[in-house]
Amino acid sequence: MMRPKQLLWLLWCTPLFVLGQESKPASADSLKKDALNVFVDCDYCDMDFIRKQITLVNYVRDRKEAQIHILSAYQQTASGGGAYSFYFIGQKNFSGINDTLVYNSKADATEDEKRKGQIRMLKMGLIRYISKTPFADQISIDIASPPSDENVKDKWRSWVFDLDAGAYFNGEQLYQSLSSWTSASASKITEKWKIEFNLYNNYSESRYQIDDTTEIKSITRAKSFDHLLVKSINDHWSVGGFTGAGSSDYENRKFSGNIAPAIEYDLFPYSQSTRKQLRILYAVGYVYNQYSDTTIFNKTEEGLGFERLAIAFEIKQQWGSLSSYLAGLNFLHDFSLYKVYFRPEINIRIFKGLSVRLSGNFSLIHDQITLPKAGATLEEILLQQRQLATQYSYWGNVGISYTFGSIYNNVVNPRFR
Repeated sequence: MMRPKQLLWLLWCTPLFVLGQESKPASADSLKKDALNVFVDCDYCDMDFIRKQITLVNYVRDRKEAQIHILSAYQQTASGGGAYSFYFIGQKNFSGINDTLVYNSKADATEDEKRKGQIRMLKMGLIRYISKTPFADQISIDIASPPSDENVKDKWRSWVFDLDAGAYFNGEQLYQSLSSWTSASASKITEKWKIEFNLYNNYSESRYQIDDTTEIKSITRAKSFDHLLVKSINDHWSVGGFTGAGSSDYENRKFSGNIAPAIEYDLFPYSQSTRKQLRILYAVGYVYNQYSDTTIFNKTEEGLGFERLAIAFEIKQQWGSLSSYLAGLNFLHDFSLYKVYFRPEINIRIFKGLSVRLSGNFSLIHDQITLPKAGATLEEILLQQRQLATQYSYWGNVGISYTFGSIYNNVVNPRFR
């Protein structure tokens, strides 16, 4: 007769054993037809990492289309760690089959350790559902990536559309402010192509009542259109380009249009982008500007060539994460007109309990060709209606934390918070 401890051990190991089986790649058509439709409702999750690690499900954009709705929640634990709860809610043919799993992270856990813990909970929670599909015999910790979905029958052909509109307002007796915006986007992202279109419109108005007879009114408008087209060459190279148009009261641009072909190389394979990447992008293009007011260069309109070089680095490991972005732009007719900006971010665990985080941005600015010759009035400066001349800008953030004491942090107590 099996002892209670042996039975518990068997029950615990069973899902781990199933997850460890080798799997065969599923065809894209069968995956779309027979695999689970899952909606992951998680703001803090690394969705790219999840998609790469768990490949035997279909990720849908709407919870109503899902058979399994994974709802997530976070609460801080007693010793400073985190309790990540995943609620597996069965829908449609899985209605009533629900489960809850919780991953407890240590107070000094890195982002990489946290997302690996979340993946483990998601895999364990999905076992009971995948086991009822034709893919039950393919469950494995290391699941081969499914084939590209290029040929999957999809009436939208991988296009996703988004419409958005909103407004923000506030005020008091002598001050009122209103900001409204509308936007629309269309995108198609596959292994071979990345296509994006974006439209944006913004209107901002502020009123200041100085006295019974004096009122200051501030209005700024901005409109933009952006298009990105990228073609994958292989796992290291991509080609494409940017196009855009728009206007901005703040930047003295009545109309602006640009186009810039570009090429990018990643030192690491793009397939490893969730763990590490070192991308180098070069673009050369042309911009045409019409100005609302005559500029400091006595221009009301002009067309200029430019080039841009950008280097992006990111790595996530158990000890922490590093990322940086270095970019520069200069105009081809005058190399003294340029801009360079650098944005680093560091989050490192020095040793158990001690973590350091740094982030910031520094820019050298020598490309302000749109500045109006007449300058800005005091009202425009105070109300931030006009861009001002400057040769640099910066911001920074630094922090250090040290956690010690009990290692047991599973308790969640939200009282009096």
